Amino acid sequence: MNSLKTRRQFSYRNLIYKGLIFIATISIIVYFLPNGRKFSYQFDINKPWKYGLLQASFDFPIYKNDLQVQKEQDSILAEYQPYFQVDKEVEKKIVAKLRDDYSKTLRHLMPGTDYVRYVERMLKLLYENGIIAGNDLKRLEEDSIVAIQLVDKNIATSRFVAQLYTGKEAYEYLLNADTVHYKKKILQQCNLNNYITSNLIYDEEKSETAQKDLLSNISWANGFVLNGQKIIDRGEIVDKHTYNILESLRKEWEKRSETAQEKRLTLAGQLLYVGIFLFCFMTYLELFRSDYYERRGTLTLLFALIVFFPVVASVIVEQNLSSIYLVPFAMVPIIVRVFLDSRTAFITHITIILLCSITLRFPHEFILLQVVAGMMSIYSLRELSQRSQLLRTALIVFISYALLYFAFELIHEDDLTKLNTRMYIYFMINGILLLFAYPLLFLLEKTFGFTSDVTLVELSNINNSLLREMSEVAPGTFQHSLQMANLAAAAAHKIGGKSQLVRTGALYHDIGKMMNPAFFTENQSGVNPHKSLNHEQSAQVIISHITDGLKLAEKHNLPKVIKDFISTHHGKGLTKYFYISYKNEHPDEEVDPDKFRYPGPNPFTKEQAILMMADSVEAASRSLPEYTEESISTLVEKIIDTQVSEGYFKECPITFKDIALIKALFKEKLKTMYHTRISYPELKK
Repeated sequence: MNSLKTRRQFSYRNLIYKGLIFIATISIIVYFLPNGRKFSYQFDINKPWKYGLLQASFDFPIYKNDLQVQKEQDSILAEYQPYFQVDKEVEKKIVAKLRDDYSKTLRHLMPGTDYVRYVERMLKLLYENGIIAGNDLKRLEEDSIVAIQLVDKNIATSRFVAQLYTGKEAYEYLLNADTVHYKKKILQQCNLNNYITSNLIYDEEKSETAQKDLLSNISWANGFVLNGQKIIDRGEIVDKHTYNILESLRKEWEKRSETAQEKRLTLAGQLLYVGIFLFCFMTYLELFRSDYYERRGTLTLLFALIVFFPVVASVIVEQNLSSIYLVPFAMVPIIVRVFLDSRTAFITHITIILLCSITLRFPHEFILLQVVAGMMSIYSLRELSQRSQLLRTALIVFISYALLYFAFELIHEDDLTKLNTRMYIYFMINGILLLFAYPLLFLLEKTFGFTSDVTLVELSNINNSLLREMSEVAPGTFQHSLQMANLAAAAAHKIGGKSQLVRTGALYHDIGKMMNPAFFTENQSGVNPHKSLNHEQSAQVIISHITDGLKLAEKHNLPKVIKDFISTHHGKGLTKYFYISYKNEHPDEEVDPDKFRYPGPNPFTKEQAILMMADSVEAASRSLPEYTEESISTLVEKIIDTQVSEGYFKECPITFKDIALIKALFKEKLKTMYHTRISYPELKK
């Protein structure tokens, strides 16, 4: 009963977790989507109109272009004078402070009252003229404003900016105004900066009102189009005048679609559209990759990509920043393929492309181009281990874009001189941007805890410090690992596993033997230290190479996938030599097998299962009295069948067909490794 209740709680928690991911992803994507109905025509100046007859369906003005409007604004704003309030209280407080300081401290610095009267008179003059804050003056200079309006008791007076004082200028004026009668050195001792502060306060409300009044005199239109009036017909060239009319129609169209009802309908449609495709993606994960929900790094990466690219596409289209074809969408399947698998890479790419297409006016061309580019990138980059592979993929993606778009143009254009060369430049830039996937993969690897093939290749270099140390400290183990790496990598390649991963795992699986190399047969040279230990102690020494290996892996920052090979290559098996020896010596004693058992766990990936088989077969093959086809075949069958029967592979996705293929490959490889060499004849004299 408790078990059923626990399962239900876990099921509800899992459902809530997925629901939160679903809602959060939809919310972010829809928030950035353009929220207006799109003007469903594409046009460029000096290009033919691709659609039928277009007539105005309502009256609308012909707006001036942005350059004309900007020129008129600049001309009118040359007369603009922002408003500043004169704060009289500042002068009163400063003068009062000066008098108070004089009575307390300044009397000893200033001989007589002439100095303080001089300072007071100069301060009143400065504050009457106006002291402006440095940041306000900087803003006026940046806007090229030469005069302002000073407001004192609701009376505004125009004042040139050059006549105003900053704090620094006011201080220098105080010191240098009358150096004949008043000594500069005495004034400097009084710390006059304490009595200088800005008394002009920017009046934002009045300034904005004045600016709006000036701009209201600008006419935003230079013509008018009446309802039913012809605008353009198919095949006609879009000249500057027609282009302005079409742009004006687009602006009016979008303005009319900004009603509350239209916005609600648009929002509902966007939520439904994004929700459908996101639901399909999560259904795929549930059916085929449910383990990804338990791997937070994997799940975060997938949904980060699904959110990032639609948001980027929305911003580019909404702000009209550049062409959407500059965005390297083919980077998505490359990233997912390198870290996860081809099927998920394709599904993720399709989901992102369909979500991005909602931002475009004519999405079918975009969808077809991106789908083909994504498929080519997946096909051309199965394993990324060299920079040149990414360069080749970028070139293939560029060619795919260019050929498919050229096919579109041949279908729709009857004149090759009208080809849109700008699109091919976009495709070329897209291919160049795709090369940045290489450094990005490194950042994503460290951020989300993945291990790429590039990292695995670097780790499998036998000249790195840890492997070089193993070759010196435990040469027999090192040679065993090399043989195993070749054997296991070939098996992984045979059944469609990750060959580079299992090769690297094989090189590091026995690094724990470096702590006690002499206790392992392959490193012994006539002396066997196990003779001085009992069977239980010997078993613990052998078992400890798992825990010692994990400690070394932690010390050298090896990835988790490599640590998993260390912990699973013996699974929860027994150290059978010592276990059987102990039982033979104590036939009447009840033996606890856990004292002779490896800590495990059993293999839980296809690659770990391959490594376990290769480890047992390669090690056992060294003890064969003779290497014949029959002895090798019998050995391979016996060892792997025993592992299967003892349940070591119950928790990993390996099939009987895979195991049969692995057996056949091991037999062929071992026969090649241990074949008998011919004897060379001696030369007769």
